[in-house]
Amino acid sequence: MTTVEFFTQDSRITGFRCAGHTGYGEAGADILCAAISAAVNLTECTVNDVCGARAKVRVDADNACVTLTLPAVCDDEQIVQAALAGLMTYLAGLRDEYPDYLEVLEV
Repeated sequence: MTTVEFFTQDSRITGFRCAGHTGYGEAGADILCAAISAAVNLTECTVNDVCGARAKVRVDADNACVTLTLPAVCDDEQIVQAALAGLMTYLAGLRDEYPDYLEVLEV
């Protein structure tokens, strides 16, 4: 199962942690895992490369884990928050379709 935790402080999303393989399909052919990975990568690129937020990103390939942590202040805060909220909404929709393979939490 893949677990995605969104970290919040007050009403601000401060980052997320995505960990684990969904187990929906075989490694290399798991369409659910691919959908999650693509969305996480797109969001990280939007936050850092497009918005220049300088979020800290840690990738642990051995444990299938990606963590993104925002700095205390971002120049394009509204866009960064929209990107993160979009990721959360998208993943929540996938969770509703595949509840045995994906867990989305707000902590």
